Amino acid sequence: QVQLVESGGGLVQPGGSLRLSCAASVSVFRLNAMGWYRQAPGKERELVATVTRDGGLKYGDSVRGRSTISRDTDKNTVYVQINGLTAEDTAVYYCYAMSLYGYDHWGQGTQVTVSS
Repeated sequence: QVQLVESGGGLVQPGGSLRLSCAASVSVFRLNAMGWYRQAPGKERELVATVTRDGGLKYGDSVRGRSTISRDTDKNTVYVQINGLTAEDTAVYYCYAMSLYGYDHWGQGTQVTVSS
């Protein structure tokens, strides 16, 4: 079982930036991919960004161009930074990992609220 521990989030002012961290209980090289999804009230869960075991990056349409995903392989941690936040970025953000066997693992979620 892969454990994912999220940190970051909270209340952010419009136009500000956000940095979320997710630490995995296993090496990132034992995961096919790791990253972040988010879910706003009344909406489906959507991709924020992921990084594959080989370092390939993928971004969701809503954050592409204003977000960066990175990882620290020594700490088994993935980071995502999103700039230019608006109220549309308000959501619960979930850390995600896919094991080498194709199983999905999720963090408990962290609330991000963009408001003045």
